Amino acid sequence: MKGSDSVGEIPGIRGRELEALELAGLKAIVELLDWLPKRYEDRRRFDAFPAQAGGGAVCLRGLVIDTQRKGFGGKGFYEAVIEDHAGGGFSRLTCRWFNMPFMQKILATGHEVVLYGKPKESSGRVVIDHPEFEVVSEESRGIHLERIVPIYKNISGIPQRRLRELIFGALEGVDGDSLLPVHDVDPTYPRIEVFREVHFPGEMAQSDAARRYFAKEEFFLQQLRVVWRRARYADLSGRVLGKRTRLLKEFYESLPFDLTGAQKRSVKEIIADMREPRPMNRLLQGDVGSGKTFVAMCAMLLAVDSGCQAALMAPTQILAEQHYLTFSKWLAPLDLKVGLATADRREEINEANIIIGTHALLYDKVGFDDLGLVVIDEQHKFGVAQRGKLIQRGVMPDVLVMTATPIPRTLTLTIYGDLDVSVLDELPAGRGKIISGVRVKPKVSDVTKFLITQLEEGRQVYLVYPLVEESSSIKASSVIEEHPKWQKRLKHFEVELLHGKLPAEEKESVMTRFREGKSEGLVATTVIEVGVDVPNANVMVIFNAERFGLAQLHQLRGRIGRGEHKSYCILVTDGKTPEALEKLNILADTIDGFQIAEEDLRLRGPGEVLGTRQSGVGGLRFVEFLADTRLLREAREVAEEVLRDDPRLESNPHLKAWLLDQADVATQ
Repeated sequence: MKGSDSVGEIPGIRGRELEALELAGLKAIVELLDWLPKRYEDRRRFDAFPAQAGGGAVCLRGLVIDTQRKGFGGKGFYEAVIEDHAGGGFSRLTCRWFNMPFMQKILATGHEVVLYGKPKESSGRVVIDHPEFEVVSEESRGIHLERIVPIYKNISGIPQRRLRELIFGALEGVDGDSLLPVHDVDPTYPRIEVFREVHFPGEMAQSDAARRYFAKEEFFLQQLRVVWRRARYADLSGRVLGKRTRLLKEFYESLPFDLTGAQKRSVKEIIADMREPRPMNRLLQGDVGSGKTFVAMCAMLLAVDSGCQAALMAPTQILAEQHYLTFSKWLAPLDLKVGLATADRREEINEANIIIGTHALLYDKVGFDDLGLVVIDEQHKFGVAQRGKLIQRGVMPDVLVMTATPIPRTLTLTIYGDLDVSVLDELPAGRGKIISGVRVKPKVSDVTKFLITQLEEGRQVYLVYPLVEESSSIKASSVIEEHPKWQKRLKHFEVELLHGKLPAEEKESVMTRFREGKSEGLVATTVIEVGVDVPNANVMVIFNAERFGLAQLHQLRGRIGRGEHKSYCILVTDGKTPEALEKLNILADTIDGFQIAEEDLRLRGPGEVLGTRQSGVGGLRFVEFLADTRLLREAREVAEEVLRDDPRLESNPHLKAWLLDQADVATQ
């Protein structure tokens, strides 16, 4: 068999199994082999039956000594009592499957099983609900017991044990020479052996090494795309902007404060880019409150002074309106027209020099005369196609993307390898100190008393909750439920409600009143995470703080400490898990966004930290290796070597075709 042959060539495969594999998108042998294990169970030894609930998931081997169906209708469940028969002991636990009546046809008294799940306590018993399980027998022990066993993501219609047998059969019969990748990143390691070790390792170290090999393959392709895109962008003919600096100088002289050293350095880098005959393609990365908006203003003034328009696209209406107010205020002395374009508002769009907007900028209702600079704020909130659509509204415009989400330094190469990067690594002078603290189930009266002392001094406060409305499935508080309670507790002050489900006009009016000091308290969801700039607001209480990620908590905290007053961030939690307390204490101990990002990476792993919308990361399978800087650099070096030796990839048409297929909209 060859890797390109149909899975129907696997000896002993049945018709319904062939259909199931094809429905899962696994039509060729190599595609089945690429269905890698999601985890492994070391079935040479098993965990001891737990005497009590708690701890992590366990892998157990036992005998079903009793089964019965309980309950009726939609509330019924199937129950099996498992005894530690194989281990020679008499420990027992109960497994339950809810709303799955067919289980009585699959699992019966006398079956020997291997099961995997997390024990919990129920009515004084140790139970595992919906464990992964497998019935074992003497006839099928070869690759299912007494070894390290692969566990796969389920394919409907094929039991786990049978899927393992099909993959084993494919590995036994396939011609290893037919499994070569589009580019072999490590010729010393035969690819057929890598497949064998990733599926059926003799030791866990072998599976780790095999997964690292495949990760390097994947990172090579990802880095090749980045290097290729960067080279293509450098070859594009753009327009030379930024020669004239009159507006920039007048703006700088009108400021009542000095820019930070990092801001000045970034502006110089942007000027140098804009004066090049190729389009600028730069990332401005800075922590919350580091002054990215003023750097963006400088770039946009350079574009306007060169005779063209500049546009800034923000992900939310609140953020776009905040930018519009900020730009209008600071650019008023220069007699420039600043326009606003959102789904609900159009302000001064005609003949505007600078247009601030949301996704509305992507459509023809907003006309551009000559778009020369595109600025994209919180760029990770947009997809590649959306960014590309705005860029295509100009003629080879310069592009500046901004993010206030610190990316761990170890991941910058992966995400932004095709961009030039400017980093704002210092905060403007005059910012008040932020004191953060973790409070486990504090008394509401104590929190209220502290808030009143701050409000009586003329300050404003945010009260942040994770939910808009109560939820039967999530144990957390909601703004709709808590808002009237805070109105009563803070009855001498104006306390308003803000969340994403409010009509746009109502959200705008609520934020305007808070910004102007007409209300003192804001009970809100994470809709305030970006774009809210109220220097007088110096207190933020985040309830159910354990439900938020570190990066999001840091973004929320960035809404305070924007004025001269000492600020306070109170992280309220139930304190039920040590992991949650560790996370919150990290935030309390530092305001350095990059350090927080590194800790977030350590705690949650790259996949959770980055999400799936980051450019070039969404499709990666081996995100656990993204923190491996050495592996990333090795993959980058191979990619650079390939393009250095063969810039047009004439010797590898398959690789070239793949690259062209992967090309981003922005560079097509």
